[in-house]
Amino acid sequence: MGRTEPSDVDNTTKTIVSELKALGSEENRAGQTRFGITIDRAFGVSMAALRPLAKRHKSNHRLAAALWKTGWHEARILAALIDDPAKVTPQQMDRWAAAFDSWDLCDQACMKLFVKTPHAMDKIRQWADDDREFVRRAAFALLASCALKGSRVPDTELLPLLPLIERHATDSRNFVKKAVNWALRQIGKRSLALHGPALALAEKLAASEDRSARWIGRDAAKELSDPKQLERIAARTTGSSRRRRGVLPTPASRGR
Repeated sequence: MGRTEPSDVDNTTKTIVSELKALGSEENRAGQTRFGITIDRAFGVSMAALRPLAKRHKSNHRLAAALWKTGWHEARILAALIDDPAKVTPQQMDRWAAAFDSWDLCDQACMKLFVKTPHAMDKIRQWADDDREFVRRAAFALLASCALKGSRVPDTELLPLLPLIERHATDSRNFVKKAVNWALRQIGKRSLALHGPALALAEKLAASEDRSARWIGRDAAKELSDPKQLERIAARTTGSSRRRRGVLPTPASRGR
């Protein structure tokens, strides 16, 4: 269900674009502008309206490629939601990242698609050293996504990336510094093993003479020092440890 034969891709793409146009509104476009989203090629469609379309066409690599080529903002977000991560190549990731022009498109592609590919860690390192604003944002949005609960990336692969955060914490561009901050906070909240090093880096940045690094550090240190946050991290770490030892059922096995 939801798969499209190659001969039908063009027609399906046209139908979806028509649906997106009908779902859009000037009110939503105005809202997108207020949140700093580029609307030159946007219909003004909410994520709530995109999700049913994504469910209908999930895991469709050919259709995702066709939707991306239309250039429409919401069509590209939908492409990220329905693509098959097993078929996504490093070259495709580079092409898409180079075309990012809004933080929401960047973040959706990283959170919903790129994080599920085997190329994520390589792209974090590559894109972090790319000076283009949204490509560098993609590096840290992807790093934050890899640190999120449920990601299969182990702590041992995240810890070595803290120096990457420190190196780029002085990038004052709004969309970059917010992603760097996001990545630092998510790594620190991932586990007790990562919390200490992340908090130490946050406190170091908070004392920096650089304005952007100082903001990133202070904001991250505030969240990572919150007692309630520490309780959640401890509970999450304990639960993960007990699942590995077979004491607790894994999330996938619950309810069976």
